[in-house]
Amino acid sequence: MNAFALLLTIVGTICWGLCFYWMYRISIKQNHLLAKLGEQGKRIEKLSRLEHDLIKEVRPQISEIVESVRNTIEQAKDNDSKK
Repeated sequence: MNAFALLLTIVGTICWGLCFYWMYRISIKQNHLLAKLGEQGKRIEKLSRLEHDLIKEVRPQISEIVESVRNTIEQAKDNDSKK
C-alpha cells in the first residue's frame, strides 16, 4: 500500500511538472500573439492617421466643387430665364 501511495505521489508530481511546462508554453505563445497584435494595432493607427489627413485635404476641395456646381446651376438658370 505504501508503494502504491509513493507511486501515485511521484506520478502526481510528474503531472504537475508537465502541466506547468504546458502552461508555460501556452503563455509564451500568448505573449507572442499579443506582441503581434500590438504591432498590428500600431500599423492600423498609423494608416488611420494617414487616411484622416487625406480626408482633411480632400474635404475642402469637395466643398469648393459643390459651391462651383451651385454657381454653375444658378448661372444656367439665369441664362435660361433671360432667353
